[in-house]
Order: sequence, then structure tokens, then C-alpha cells
Amino acid sequence: MGNKTAGDHPQDVDAFGAPPNVCRAQREGAIGIFDSGVGGLTVFQAVAARLPDEPIVYLGDTARVPYGTKSPETVVRYAQSCAGILLARGVKLLVVACNTASAFALDALRASVEVPVIGVVEPGARAALGRTRNRRIGVIGTSGTVSSGAYLRAIRALSPDSEVFAQACPLFVPLAEEGWTEGEVPRAVAREYLRPLLNNAIDTLILGCTHYPLLARTIGAVSGPGVTLVDSAAETAQAVAATLEDLGLRAQSTGPARREFLVTDAPEVFTRVAKRFLDAELHNVEWVDF
Repeated sequence: MGNKTAGDHPQDVDAFGAPPNVCRAQREGAIGIFDSGVGGLTVFQAVAARLPDEPIVYLGDTARVPYGTKSPETVVRYAQSCAGILLARGVKLLVVACNTASAFALDALRASVEVPVIGVVEPGARAALGRTRNRRIGVIGTSGTVSSGAYLRAIRALSPDSEVFAQACPLFVPLAEEGWTEGEVPRAVAREYLRPLLNNAIDTLILGCTHYPLLARTIGAVSGPGVTLVDSAAETAQAVAATLEDLGLRAQSTGPARREFLVTDAPEVFTRVAKRFLDAELHNVEWVDF
């Protein structure tokens, strides 16, 4: 059975599909977050900071990373597999932290699971429209995210007169994972990628990949003070908080909330790279099959 919509029953409060009358077991379930690998830890960090009392289970699909170069059909299949792993852990809400999976698989997930599903594209689009002054918005992301046109559709649905300019930035991901976030090399790469967007006089730039916030200082320096950067992670965390509140799913427990980290391959590699994202050591990374 797929998610209900707000019109299914008079008492429904949200199009994500969960009714307001929920039991304690549902409220105490974890927030499930999945990404193609380690980049979604920027979303995890934002959600954990916004909702420190909520348990979170994070899944990095490190066996099948990257998603950005895969076909839409493959991304949907991978996303459904990740959702299945997290649902088996009893999560009460799914966050699709990967921009590519949000672009290609969000509708399929919402149609096939019983919990609310939130992606990163819609919150990022809303935030960009709230900050732009000239309605000329840039988007940077993986090849898959850019080719999907997801941000263009999301922005145009809310503001048909806005202009959207997109640029794939594939080298940003390895730079972020290797810790090359500042210096001449990332600046040179950023200048090359951002030139066509800046030539189109954008005043707002969506960081449409979970890795890109690590390069925000370099991207901001190249873009200049006239361009506002939008980090979808922070906006997604706000959407998660609002959805839990609206649906009566906020946890009622007190004390430290649990944090679990799952990967589909190479926990030691994930742990090493995760330290760059979280500035902290992870000691509880679990390998899971899919």
C-alpha cells in the first residue's frame, strides 16, 4: 500500500501520508536517512543538530556509489533497496539525502512505503526562491541530478517566471572526499565549473549534492559576495522537523538519542572519510547486506 494523500481522509494533515493518531512505538522509531555513500552525512549532521532528541539510522550505500552516473531505473532500484533496509529497522520517516535519488526515485518511494518520505530537492528549491532577488538561480550537482531537471521543475512549479541554470560538477565529489576543499586546485576547478553560471548573472546558487557543503568556502569565494549559497541539508532538516511535528511523530523519550551508521561495503573506508564530514570519529559503523 502506498502513501495516502491529504485528500484521502478528513483527518489527514500532510501529503506525505501518515495519519496524526500514532502510537508511542511509532513516535519512538528512528529517522532513517540514506545516501549513495558518505556525502549524506551533511544531511545527517543537519538533522541531528536540529533534532538532537530523535534517534537516527544512517545508511550509506557504499557498495554502489556513485549514483550520479547511473540510469534513472537503476537509481530507483537502489533507492528502494536502501529504503527496505531502513524500514526493516522500524524507521518512522525516510530522508533521501542523495540528490540523484531524490531526483529520480522520490515518487516511486512515496508510492510504495508506509512512512513519510522527504527528499532534498524540494526544500532546496523553496529556500533558493526565498533568497533570490533577481529570480536567476544556479544549481550545481552530479551529472544525474543535473540531467534529471529536478531542480528546474521544482523551482518552476513554485515560481514559473524564475530562470534556472544548471552545471554538473563531477570533480567536486572526489575533492571533498580526499579533503581537498581549499587551495588552488579546488579554486581552479570551481572557477571552471561556475563560470557559465556567473556569466548568466545568478544571485543564488543551490549546492545540489551532499558533498558540496564541504567546498562551500571555496565555492563562495569564487562566486563572490553577490551570490547566496543554499545548502539543501539545512533546509531538509527543517522539513523533517516540521513533518514530524505536523504528524505527531516527535519522539517523547528523554536522554541521549541513539545514532546508528550502516554501510553496504567497506566500513573502514566510510569511517575514515566520515571524519572529514563530521569532524569526529565513528566507532559503531555496521556492514549490512542488500
